[in-house]
Amino acid sequence: MSDATSIKSIMSENRKFPPPPAFAAAAHIKSLDEYEAQYRRSIEDPDGFWAEVASDFHFFRKWDRVLEWNLPDAKWFVGGQTNVSYNCLDLQIERGRGDHTAILWEGEPCDATGKPTEIRRLTYRQLLDEVCRFANVLRNLGVGKGDRVTLYMPMIPELAVAMLACARIGAPHSVIFGGFTAQAIADRVIDAQSKVVVTCDGGWRRGQIVPLKANVDEATKLTDLIKTVVVFKRCGNDVAMKSGRDVWWHDLMRDVSHECRAEPLDSEHMLYLLYTSGSTGKPKGIQHTTAGYMVFTAYSAKLIFDLRPDDVFWCSADIGWVTGHSYVVYGILQNGVTTVMYEGAPNHPAWDRFWRIIERHRVTKFYTAPTAIRAFMKQGRQFPDACNLSSLKLLGTVGEPINPEAWMWYHEVIGRKSCPIVDTWWQTETGGILITPLPGVTATKPGSATRPFFGVEAAIMSKDGTVQPANSGGYLAIRKPWPAMLRGVYGDRPRYERQYWSEIPGVYFTGDSARRDEDGYFWIMGRVDDVIKVAGHRLGTAEIESALVSHPRVAEAAVVGFPDELTGEAIAAFVTLRTGNAADDGVKGELMTHVAKQIGAIARPKQIRFTESLPKTRSGKIMRRLLRELATKGSVEGDTTTLEDFSVIARLREDEA
Repeated sequence: MSDATSIKSIMSENRKFPPPPAFAAAAHIKSLDEYEAQYRRSIEDPDGFWAEVASDFHFFRKWDRVLEWNLPDAKWFVGGQTNVSYNCLDLQIERGRGDHTAILWEGEPCDATGKPTEIRRLTYRQLLDEVCRFANVLRNLGVGKGDRVTLYMPMIPELAVAMLACARIGAPHSVIFGGFTAQAIADRVIDAQSKVVVTCDGGWRRGQIVPLKANVDEATKLTDLIKTVVVFKRCGNDVAMKSGRDVWWHDLMRDVSHECRAEPLDSEHMLYLLYTSGSTGKPKGIQHTTAGYMVFTAYSAKLIFDLRPDDVFWCSADIGWVTGHSYVVYGILQNGVTTVMYEGAPNHPAWDRFWRIIERHRVTKFYTAPTAIRAFMKQGRQFPDACNLSSLKLLGTVGEPINPEAWMWYHEVIGRKSCPIVDTWWQTETGGILITPLPGVTATKPGSATRPFFGVEAAIMSKDGTVQPANSGGYLAIRKPWPAMLRGVYGDRPRYERQYWSEIPGVYFTGDSARRDEDGYFWIMGRVDDVIKVAGHRLGTAEIESALVSHPRVAEAAVVGFPDELTGEAIAAFVTLRTGNAADDGVKGELMTHVAKQIGAIARPKQIRFTESLPKTRSGKIMRRLLRELATKGSVEGDTTTLEDFSVIARLREDEA
């Protein structure tokens, strides 16, 4: 890792938006003074602060100590016993929410008029019933406390049921994203030593059936670990069922008891494994445990999204990613509100699908990715303008830095200039949101995640641990433990220590470059490995991309570095234009000049290549690694298992030729 002090911050953004007065007046946290007082206490007295927060949750046995910290290992609510499934379901019913809708689900298929053919609503009482029955199914299959269960399913309520059932009996789940292939399934099953896989015959995506069961069948040829495959009948497509291994969900659920006591679990009992891609090619199994994660996700959801009993909350993330774990299922259900799940693609059958869902179900809080926002921008505002979005009270973004122009479009077109935007920064490893506005308090700046959440001491540092002055680029690090933090990389202690705790001694290294401005607001500049070094100047990709997208012709851009004899590295920009704009040399020159004018000649791209779309994962993240390979070698040789649309790479290759 190179020294951070040479990373240049080149983006300037001066617009500022205070919270809407009516929203602020009714918010959980109502003033900057209140935020600062609570934040100060959370840093100076974390034990007292988190003990008070945790007192609102159900513990079978109260903790002996709030925090035990032996760098790099944290234990939270030590000696306590609790259960996340109990807090999501039983506790909500005890508090009078039993008949309130817990999950509001919409399937992808539509009729000829574009209306969905499947909508389901599960109350908290009905969800508890399903969870208890499936927990008993798992026990009947021999699954016990500590046994890992692999879940490979589409975005249907049964995925949440299976997660909560695993949590209920203390069996850590490993959710594998439905876009992964057989090899990726096998790799994760082998690492987790999982004997039971829960899947579906298929799932719907852009009008086609994703062959989930067939992928599992292929994975079973790569490992002999899988002893049982539970199959939920979702699409009705023909699948092969192997006698003695494969069993139908509905057959197993038919005669089991509706009652299953939640297992009292130690506060540090592993709740789940979630695998993330690593630079070595071997996926990392990130471990999250029970009590700290439970408390932090629920509390952060309540305050950051200002959740109320009548809210209809929609996080559009797939549960295969951490955002779905924390802010579709666990953090949201613990607040007793309605969580929306949608099975399919944002543009099926048309580009108004998200806005129709918001209109149809009167969604009040909406949380999505900047990549999705830019894709909607490209199509024009006629789709959201044709829908009634007046139910929206708050908007959120997650997954990567949002460029200011996309933020403004979201604010003006979707939020009608009346919804606060919470632009959140966090990671799979952090478990929950660490840097974010509070919607009733924070004056937001387009493109900034603003300030740390309670209990989070974030800093911009150089490699030697020196805190950097305002507006200097550096490495984003967290200096104190927080309740939802990862507890390790499964089966690989050296990797955990090396990757997260050795780069800057004594602190958690996030892998992101960032700066902190004179108001204490954080601006994420991109992954450290995405930094481009041009003539000795280290530039963050996010700022160059923001400059490109600020041009009125541009919908989306991705920037990578490639070798250059003169400057060491040069900048290649892959640009998607807004509908109706021609891609020609004149526009290339216009964009190069625009970037130079916005942030300086050093950031002028040497190459600009136009593309109808950028290579992305199904979670919406741009795969810059593949673009870097294209810019450098003219081909893609690396892992593409998470790629959403393989034809994008083929078209980019054709453009190069």
